[in-house]
Amino acid sequence: MADPQLSPTGRLDQLLATRPDIAVMAPFLAYLLLLGVRDLLPYEWRAAASAIRGLGTLVVILAVRRHLPPWGKPCWLIAVPAGLVVAWGWVYGQHLFNDWGVPHRIPLPIFPGQPEIIDPRDQLGVRHLYWTTVAARIAVATTIVPIVEEFFWRGFLLRAMINWARFEKVPLGTFTWLSFLGTSLLSTLEHPDNWAVSIPCWFAYNGLMYWKKSILCLIIAHGVTNLALYVYVVGYGDWMFW
Repeated sequence: MADPQLSPTGRLDQLLATRPDIAVMAPFLAYLLLLGVRDLLPYEWRAAASAIRGLGTLVVILAVRRHLPPWGKPCWLIAVPAGLVVAWGWVYGQHLFNDWGVPHRIPLPIFPGQPEIIDPRDQLGVRHLYWTTVAARIAVATTIVPIVEEFFWRGFLLRAMINWARFEKVPLGTFTWLSFLGTSLLSTLEHPDNWAVSIPCWFAYNGLMYWKKSILCLIIAHGVTNLALYVYVVGYGDWMFW
């Protein structure tokens, strides 16, 4: 039973000390929940939706930060090139799968139809709205998204699929075929419109985690991947990756 004399922060720390899984899952779940804000607002408010999603998730990250696994070393000389290679593979691989006739959207009943490719310039019209939306989306994709995804996928799930009840006792970067393949296949549910290419992408990220055993290294690599992807999309107008 929680001590009634504890502050809300103290009660949260007490909970997270006994449930480390909540600390690594909460930011990821908060981000997914806040994705719904996008559909509640008019299209021209997409920049505001991104800001709400990013700031709201940041609040959750800060609330649980003392209970997250160790961040590790940045490994810049490895993380940056790795992120660029994954970005190239994501674009090249998706176009290759399209040429091979692989369904763009994962062929599961929960994901019916095909993805709608929308050029935001047509929807926003006004130049400053477009660039504000682009800036907000890139800011969240290169900062908040890598943090929540890497702590969830590499900091939690990669270990939880080895020992779910005591995942925190599994050293970061521990390899098993079940966790390696399982997390890679599950990534398709998070990226249903790029499901085929998400699998080799997760192979690469998991491999980097096994090698460097550093969540911060993966955060940097993931951020570089997202930045490179969005620079490519905006520069070449390949809106299937937007």
